[in-house]
Amino acid sequence: MPLLECSLLTILKTLSFFFDVFTYIPYYLYQDQAEVLAKSKARKATLVGGTGGQWGCIDEPELTTTPDADCHTLPELFEKACMKYADQPCVGTRQFFREEDEVQPNGKVFKKCILGEYEWKTYAEVMEEVKGLGRGLSLSGMSPSMSILIFAETRADWMIAAQACFRQNFAVVTLYATLGDEAIIHGINETEVTHVITSGDLLPKFKKILSKTPTVKHITYMQGRSVVNVGSIAEGYDVTISSMQEVVAKGYSIADSYVDTMPVPDDMAVIMYTSGSTGLPKGVQLSHANVMAGCSGLLDRCRILSGDVYVGYLPLAHILELCAEITCMYAGCQIGYSGPNTLSDASTAIKKGQKGDVSVLRPTLMACVPTVMDRIYKNVWDKVENGGLGKRVLFKFAVEYKRKWIYRGGDTPILNSLVMSSITGLLGGRLRAMISGGAPLNPKTQEFLRVCLCCPVIQGYGLTETCASGTVACLNDLKIGHVGSPISCTKIKLVNWEEGNYRNTDTPPRGEVWIGGPCVATGYFKNREKTAEEFAQQDGLRWFKTGDIGVMSSDGTLSIIDRKKDLVKLQAGEYVSLGKVEACLKLCPLVDNICLFANSMEMYTVAVVVPNPKNLQELADSLKISCDWSDLCSNPEITEHVLKQMKSLAQGTLQKFETPQKISLTDEVWTPDSGLVTDSLKLKRKPLSEHYASVVSQMYR
Repeated sequence: MPLLECSLLTILKTLSFFFDVFTYIPYYLYQDQAEVLAKSKARKATLVGGTGGQWGCIDEPELTTTPDADCHTLPELFEKACMKYADQPCVGTRQFFREEDEVQPNGKVFKKCILGEYEWKTYAEVMEEVKGLGRGLSLSGMSPSMSILIFAETRADWMIAAQACFRQNFAVVTLYATLGDEAIIHGINETEVTHVITSGDLLPKFKKILSKTPTVKHITYMQGRSVVNVGSIAEGYDVTISSMQEVVAKGYSIADSYVDTMPVPDDMAVIMYTSGSTGLPKGVQLSHANVMAGCSGLLDRCRILSGDVYVGYLPLAHILELCAEITCMYAGCQIGYSGPNTLSDASTAIKKGQKGDVSVLRPTLMACVPTVMDRIYKNVWDKVENGGLGKRVLFKFAVEYKRKWIYRGGDTPILNSLVMSSITGLLGGRLRAMISGGAPLNPKTQEFLRVCLCCPVIQGYGLTETCASGTVACLNDLKIGHVGSPISCTKIKLVNWEEGNYRNTDTPPRGEVWIGGPCVATGYFKNREKTAEEFAQQDGLRWFKTGDIGVMSSDGTLSIIDRKKDLVKLQAGEYVSLGKVEACLKLCPLVDNICLFANSMEMYTVAVVVPNPKNLQELADSLKISCDWSDLCSNPEITEHVLKQMKSLAQGTLQKFETPQKISLTDEVWTPDSGLVTDSLKLKRKPLSEHYASVVSQMYR
């Protein structure tokens, strides 16, 4: 650290010492630090017995099955919310004015959106649309217990369509909007859906796939920003295409004579196809009872309130987002919809000087995935390191000073206002909680964001097969690096995995995580063999075998330490956890994404790295290397410098055998459209292994 920077930090620390002396007693009493620490350290799960030992929620000895004792299905839950919050805002979408071309310094032209304020529909208005759409779909040939596909980006119409289907007892089939044609065809043909609800932007896809999906007879599309040429889509096929507004209008025409066919708890609510990270996606069967139970656990742990504002931008085809939005609606929240390209001021489709969605919406609750959170972490530090000396020193001091007081049970209101407000403002400035799910979150990222966003940043753990339920950290838990304790609808047990030397008799207990409870799915659609392999019935509960390896701490919080499928044994006998290594190395400023490869016939690991364009270009400039992006990524000197920085970051965190000894930089960007990552940005290891087979083979020579 430069002498001047070190001297300034010493001065700030000295001043803070005297400030702490004078303010310690009033802050201690005002902030009730003793109580904060006591709640954080309190035991959060109880050992409830059963085969192999089971942990349950300490606050709810009996497993919960519904957020509301009077409601047992999803349409009952939504109807109660609409009666209670009829005139309150329910779903909101930003006004879209136009698109403009923006020429970049490199000559490329990007489309930028000019957007306005959020426009809201009340709960009562949404309920009327839900009824109209459901009845209109019935007129087009849908009947109770039939399946219907929703294939669209996250938006208000997606949730309205889902609620309409729930109300008529149609099972909603979900597919990620970025899946390739093969996966879409597989999902449609396996479920034999006759009706599809899609968006205007995705409608052209069906021109190519209708010849391979003979069961599809009706397509309803959500109108969006672009004009859709409907006529050419189904040309030559016996398929009817209607706009969502047309179907709703038909439903309104029979409002007086139609009786909704409501489901019962055991009826199928959703057939949710997984992201296909290990091959073709599997359809997970979730009943109304399953989803209701999952929502009950989420509501109990996350303390969702009627005044909250939630930003919906993760894929609704992902179980976490679907359960989160259903729960928020029951609680009377406002859900403002967004997308990855317009989420923040710095998003790719936001014109310079315009506000991103979160700046306008100013949410109080937000769900996130680790990849996005890692980007926030790196972007903030990148701006700090490239800023002036004074700001850099003040920010580093503020982060460390606040971190110290958080672990003492306190807060730093003055620094929050003077320093952290610029960071909280990136997400609207009103967040009171952020929850991470979908993959392990790096503890450094979690701690940093909790400090800078001035709100709890917690992790949850669940799977599609458990309705996103399993464990969620308590909002008042100051400890990081774990995924929380069992929520009220689940029990957790650890099962011995002898091959990896993990046993539930270890101290602390370790093993494969099994999740049990009323939230566990009925199985995989048309796949009895896989259902029998991954689900079990024990002690009167249905269990899902997650394949993840966990350790249960003495306070009842679970940490995920490995994944059976991601654990590779090297030639010398050491086990490497691919996900753990990747999570660590993604914090390197030169790395945007990374896939680690290990081979049981080799002594070391290798990796393919997606470099950060800005930071890699700065490295090239410092080395006086001038070439285009593709040549830059294949430059041996550049590659050596990136590997050196990665190894430096790994010191003290990873073992030498875990750290890649060779890397290859790729000029490709891994997006869901590329087929190399899922919609929640998890790596698809099989496609990645096939795509980079020759590259990996070359690194092992």
